[in-house]
Amino acid sequence: MTTAIILSALAMTVIVALRYLATSGIFALATARVRPGHYAGRGRQIRKEIGWSLASAAIYGIPAGVVAWGWQEHGWTRIYTDAGDYPLWYLPLSLLIYLFAHDTWFYWTHRLLHVPRWFRLAHAVHHASRPPTAWAAMSFHPIEALTGAVVIPALVFLVPIHIGVLALVLAIMTIMGVTNHMGWEMFPRWLVHSRLGNWLITASHHHVHHEAYLCNYGLYFRFWDRLCKTDKGLSSP
Repeated sequence: MTTAIILSALAMTVIVALRYLATSGIFALATARVRPGHYAGRGRQIRKEIGWSLASAAIYGIPAGVVAWGWQEHGWTRIYTDAGDYPLWYLPLSLLIYLFAHDTWFYWTHRLLHVPRWFRLAHAVHHASRPPTAWAAMSFHPIEALTGAVVIPALVFLVPIHIGVLALVLAIMTIMGVTNHMGWEMFPRWLVHSRLGNWLITASHHHVHHEAYLCNYGLYFRFWDRLCKTDKGLSSP
């Protein structure tokens, strides 16, 4: 049993690391094509971002691997594979529940990490990326990585979710994590400044956080930032 758990944790660590390298690599390549020279002179910073991110991959992968083993071997979680187990309308609802719950956890832990003591201890690693690049999405101190690694594994014990929807949650988490840190806005202006865009976080919103620090804490949505009056709008084009 112990061997199976270790192998599952190792497998998930490799998957998380490869997912990070592939996604960040694709968007870094897009940056080189669309914004030539945008990351010029940041080789040392990028190497550090990759190093911290690969360490974070293990911290994310271990609990995910244990949960995956428990689901497969003992049915511990509330992950289901038959779409008929719940009404079809529950599929998009579960997606929104997971994204909102994750966003809520992220907002409040992120604000906590900006308390000076915790910032110096952990979060300063992430903010050493000035400005951030596509490789900075998982560039975390182990303490910060641990706060992010427990969310989805905890939710699958509490909220039913189809395996396909869970995969979509992880894809959104990965893509938004990378695109929010690219240092330029890849989404069209008509979307960023639309009614929908005014509630979503993109690079234009998150870049302000890396410039001003004590604002724009959200991950997916601007709901908590607006409610708590920490939303400072978008950066310049």
